[in-house]
Amino acid sequence: MAVGPPERGRVVAARNADFVVFTLAGIEFAAWASRIADAKAELHLTPGELGLTLLAASLGSMVSLPSAGRIAHRFGVVRAIAAGMAAAVLGSLLLGAGVDVWHSRPVVGLGLFCLGTGVGVWDVSMNLEGATVERLLGQSVMPRFHAFFSGGTVLSALAGAAMSWAHVSILAHLAGAGVVVAAGGWWSLRAFLPRAVDDEDGGRGQSAGARERSAWLEPRTLLIGVVTLVAAFTEGTANDWLAVAFVEGHDLPSWAGVLGFATFLSAMTLGRVLGTGALDRFGRVPVLRVCFALAVAGSILVVVGPVWAAYVGACVWGIGVALGFPVGISASADDPRRAPARMSVVATIGYLAFIAGPPVLGFLGDHVGVLHALLAVGTMAVLVQLVLPAVREPQRPVARAG
Repeated sequence: MAVGPPERGRVVAARNADFVVFTLAGIEFAAWASRIADAKAELHLTPGELGLTLLAASLGSMVSLPSAGRIAHRFGVVRAIAAGMAAAVLGSLLLGAGVDVWHSRPVVGLGLFCLGTGVGVWDVSMNLEGATVERLLGQSVMPRFHAFFSGGTVLSALAGAAMSWAHVSILAHLAGAGVVVAAGGWWSLRAFLPRAVDDEDGGRGQSAGARERSAWLEPRTLLIGVVTLVAAFTEGTANDWLAVAFVEGHDLPSWAGVLGFATFLSAMTLGRVLGTGALDRFGRVPVLRVCFALAVAGSILVVVGPVWAAYVGACVWGIGVALGFPVGISASADDPRRAPARMSVVATIGYLAFIAGPPVLGFLGDHVGVLHALLAVGTMAVLVQLVLPAVREPQRPVARAG
């Protein structure tokens, strides 16, 4: 349902505000991700211990994700995002203090749990707002929202590399990121759609959806969730382990490992900016087949290549994972009436990768090294080719000549 003037101006303002909120989410996430290698060294963790510690953030997300849609519907998207931001910033400060002040792995785990809980509510709520804006504009903008998220991660990762090089404490770094998130959130959330406009667009769909069967029982929705899970695993593995793999596998300093992570994020951002045109021209399934193949090639280059090839591999890997998650979100919203329920299911399944990923990679890292553990990415990216047809665009009615 597209809108016309003057409502369109309000929706455009909400779209621009959503760009900011997605960017802030990327900044908050990568502020911690860019310092994982430093935290590992400071706490003297093995790969397996780090993997289990990172699991706390995933558990926090899985606690909040199933109820995130209901929270946004009951209290409004703006309040849900604000609450998610507050929990994420509080968690970041707690884990930073856990590393630098108390040197306590349990405190770090508690901070990661709070961070994951906040991010779960924040993530689903901003995607729901993005889907509403997309429908009201009548234009595909979801990949661009995720491109802004990736852009935020790039800026934050580069800042993290500088902080690591300058030996700035993790707590001070995360506190600075928290100030940016708080200020940006206060400014941008005021421009989000009024509750009445949001309800007018989505309320009927949610009421109808309540009388239909659960989205958890829909085969296509579950298969889209599998695609999203593999995309999240392929992306999340790089987020959590790429900097560590560059440091430990290629014997590089910590700041150079973060630059490898920033290379991956930059390529992923570029892929999301340019990918919308490719999706419109060639369709979701052919584009994702190529993308996942690039992810396989890139991860192999990171593992087996010399240092220069590893950076090239990080770039190719980033392009390869660029579109998987946003396409899964868009595919779950093909039917506007069922979009909230299906998006919650797909997001929940996707986040399972963040639960399984850290301990699996940590276990493999203890036995074969973190660098070679990254080969698990290629295996997953090959297998997902079997279920990619689930994300195919729905057939549109063909106009008949009069």
